[in-house]
Amino acid sequence: MDFRQLETFVAISKFKSFSKAADYLYLTQPTISSHLQNLENELNTILVNRSNKNITLTKAGEIFHLHALEIINKREIALFSLDSFKGKIEGTLEIACSTIPEQYILPDLISSFNKSHPDVRFRLFHYDSQQVIDGILNSEIDFGFVGAKDEVRQLNYIDIMEDSLVFIAPCTDYYLSMKYITLEEVIKEKIILREKGSGTRKIFEKLLESTLINIDKLNVVACLENTEAIKQCVRKGLGITLISEMAVEDEVRFNLVKKLKLENKEILRNFYFVYHKSKTLSPLAETFKNYMLNNKKLSR
Repeated sequence: MDFRQLETFVAISKFKSFSKAADYLYLTQPTISSHLQNLENELNTILVNRSNKNITLTKAGEIFHLHALEIINKREIALFSLDSFKGKIEGTLEIACSTIPEQYILPDLISSFNKSHPDVRFRLFHYDSQQVIDGILNSEIDFGFVGAKDEVRQLNYIDIMEDSLVFIAPCTDYYLSMKYITLEEVIKEKIILREKGSGTRKIFEKLLESTLINIDKLNVVACLENTEAIKQCVRKGLGITLISEMAVEDEVRFNLVKKLKLENKEILRNFYFVYHKSKTLSPLAETFKNYMLNNKKLSR
């Protein structure tokens, strides 16, 4: 058993794909398959189900996965201790984040962290909020940034920033005369939604629940994951949408979209840094987590 085999197994578990694991580790797919096969031969058990389209871990694989992570982290702790002794912190930091944190929070944050640790490289993975939470619970992700909070006892959430949500509409004569919009008016409009699992969509659904309106009753013309695509669709007149105010500051400033606040109600949400309470992190990930704990509240 060597570290390349363990890293291969962990990557396959993380990405549920041999080809994505190969890209991630900069190896060929035959090499990935060979590493896994050699590991399974040495352990005399099957770790990965290959019988269907979706790659999943066997029960033995699920058990061994935790040990593989621990072994890899132990190695990194040893190397990190030596590097720290030499006054050097380096490596690649993997950060999972939902759309708005990825585009509007992470750039400043990782730039600031990099000033203190110039030898650290960053790799960002884009997920919606629910995928980040599920990934942490499944030990596929160390930590992440989300715009929605699920009350799960295994997780810790650090409140890092408050955000305001607004509706945006095309800059037509009809909307230009408006400053506010009511929920009754919203439900009569063509609506552009974020994908299921996104923090923004969850807030919109809760907003509708307060008026006993099911989201399935709305005139939904599109469900999109990309914030930029959503803004472009609004500009072209496809419909209106609920969106982070910080994501449309430039568009509002240059009159590319019309910002409409919900009448008699301010829609606020927080962004969180989320991590597992009991999972052992790699030394570099632990350094970043401690950095976040010491810089809990960010300013816009």
